[in-house]
Amino acid sequence: MLENIIQDRDFAQLMKKNIQELIGLFFQKEQNFGILCKIEDVSFEPELPESINTEFRPLTLFFLAGYTFETARIENNFLIFEAGFGSDNFGSIVSVPLLSILQIIVDETPVFINISGYKEEETSTASENIDEHGVKNSMASFLSNPENSKFLK
Repeated sequence: MLENIIQDRDFAQLMKKNIQELIGLFFQKEQNFGILCKIEDVSFEPELPESINTEFRPLTLFFLAGYTFETARIENNFLIFEAGFGSDNFGSIVSVPLLSILQIIVDETPVFINISGYKEEETSTASENIDEHGVKNSMASFLSNPENSKFLK
């Protein structure tokens, strides 16, 4: 049964390994990409102002290109990168657990889909910094940066 597989720890480990290897390949090939992730699992350091935080949706799309791509790395099962948010380009280090990445996107096309529903126990300090209030509208934050308009149809 599908539900048993997607909740399975071994299946989740395979998904995480595939995410890590695919992102590693993109780093090696210098290929920009986007990730669709569960914002409830993402942490920001320093924390984003509430005016920006409230703009995110539960599933948030981040594009890693330019400076954001150059700062990106995988460390302790997290994708970590620096990004600017809002009209003031508020800088923050973003930490995304690999299993919270639901899609990896290149040129507006999903190249990887993670269907694992397994939830790892939180043991990392990065996951301790998660914003407990959640965030609501990622598109508004995404659209606030004029350079992102090229990704819209």
